[in-house]
Amino acid sequence: MVSTHPIAAPPAQRVDWVDYAKGICIILVVMMHAVNGVEYLFDEQGWMHPIIDFARPFRIPDFFLVAGLFLSRSIHAPLADYLDRKVVHFMYFYVLWLTLQLPVLEFDALVSHPGYVLKLWFYSFVEPSNSLWFVHMLAIFYVVTRLLRNVPVWIVFAGAFILQSLYQLVLIDTGWGVIDRFANRYVYFFIGYAFAPQIFRFAGRAAKAPWTGALGLLAWGILNWWAVSLALHEEVVASFILGIAGATAVCVVSALLTRFRAADFLRYCGRHSIVIYLTYAFPLVAMERLVLPAIGAPFGDVGLASALTLTFAVALPLAFHALIRGTPLNFLYVRPDWASLSGSEREKRRAALSAK
Repeated sequence: MVSTHPIAAPPAQRVDWVDYAKGICIILVVMMHAVNGVEYLFDEQGWMHPIIDFARPFRIPDFFLVAGLFLSRSIHAPLADYLDRKVVHFMYFYVLWLTLQLPVLEFDALVSHPGYVLKLWFYSFVEPSNSLWFVHMLAIFYVVTRLLRNVPVWIVFAGAFILQSLYQLVLIDTGWGVIDRFANRYVYFFIGYAFAPQIFRFAGRAAKAPWTGALGLLAWGILNWWAVSLALHEEVVASFILGIAGATAVCVVSALLTRFRAADFLRYCGRHSIVIYLTYAFPLVAMERLVLPAIGAPFGDVGLASALTLTFAVALPLAFHALIRGTPLNFLYVRPDWASLSGSEREKRRAALSAK
């Protein structure tokens, strides 16, 4: 008989190191887009390029692993509630921000061929080609994991690992990003979900042993740099090992950062990572298409231009969010009641208020 996953629920309260990990992840993602865009603009690499190369093996794996950490809290919830929180929730933001982003990202096409932009909007539900693909993919991961929730962990993990290996061997290369990304990334999301208790215990021990954690991070950093220099992150099995090792390193760094207040900005970024993720394309486009072409790289330094673009792309969404909080524009980041199934969002808020 197939049994339910013996997976313990993660801590009920907010976990600081997870916020730090989310902050690191979102900054690394925005950094990649900022650096690549600026370097393409000036046709020159800057001093930030080695940083995005270093993060290449673990940047997205860690993002998905962290996203799966708290899934065991709701995996067995009533279906309507689960779909509302894990599918409708993300699709609301996907539809909203796809509609807001496309006219900006495809401005030239909108002016000359508006029908093309409309077709691209519809096509983006089948093949996300913009920065919102992560939100689209998360909804799919949540659905698949729900369907597989009663299958033994080792079978799902083995299947996900095989899919990732086949993708690395280019035996899965359909040309459809949804399928290819699923094959390449689902294993990390599932690990975050299935092994959350072990990950939380490991992070807790790391926070209590800073010197051991620091030495481990130093060893990992050297090995990761060496592996990237040899392009081992593109090889079968090695890519998986480097992805998990890097995600583990981010967890350790995040656990150690909870000991210091100096890194609170990272925690703030993590708590509002969805704000940054949904909005960063706008300041990024403004810098790359308007500001930098007009003023050039500050002091002729492409690395500095990349750093300023990254700062702008992270800080402006947070400032905008703080400005509109509690206003009618709140719907940009908080799903309204009408966009929930059977008013479940409204009921959840009322329950939270009555519990205070």
